[in-house]
Amino acid sequence: MKKIVVIGATGFVGKSITNEFVNRNFEVLGISRNIIKSDKSNLSFIASDIYDVNEFTKNIKGYDVVVNAFNPGLKSEDLYNKFMAGYKAIHEAVKRSGVKRYIVIGGAGSLSLEDGQLVMDTPQFPEEIKPMAKACADYLVFLKNERELDWAFFSPAIEMYTHVTTGRTGKYRLGGSHPIFDKEQKSILSVEDLAVVIADEIESPKHHHVQFTAAY
Repeated sequence: MKKIVVIGATGFVGKSITNEFVNRNFEVLGISRNIIKSDKSNLSFIASDIYDVNEFTKNIKGYDVVVNAFNPGLKSEDLYNKFMAGYKAIHEAVKRSGVKRYIVIGGAGSLSLEDGQLVMDTPQFPEEIKPMAKACADYLVFLKNERELDWAFFSPAIEMYTHVTTGRTGKYRLGGSHPIFDKEQKSILSVEDLAVVIADEIESPKHHHVQFTAAY
């Protein structure tokens, strides 16, 4: 049985990932701001301060994979710096813990269009989430210099947050650092199918030291 840590396990993305993992009989440790009771034998939660590297390192030792769906909250003040500090603290803790496989759930804003422009730099990209998108993009640059960890950086489809009613289909197309568009030039993936992508990646690893994406 795979032993997986999910950071941000009660958030919008983390909750779906956690549910998918539990249904696949992974042993899951959910990290959240508050301790939550679980009625699943293969799911437990702890409240852990991810900014406290020493504490967090102790909490994740002995696990096979860390999935990082960290989000300090889009309404947080100084959002960019909170994201970057959190990402780097988690990064350091994973290295110290001895866990080798590390999957980061980033944002679509760090994907590149055919002209080389990042999605987050397009006029239609929402201003309110640009600090988060920039932090994700900058952390990806930081990750690209990491060789000790077996990392992968997942960027979801551009319209995931506004198309969550599709539910779990179990179907998707994989890509690299460029968005995947359908026949209507939409880049869409439900959060439930995002969870399928990540669970499939854990069961059959295909991405190592790279950014990847998925959409319908």
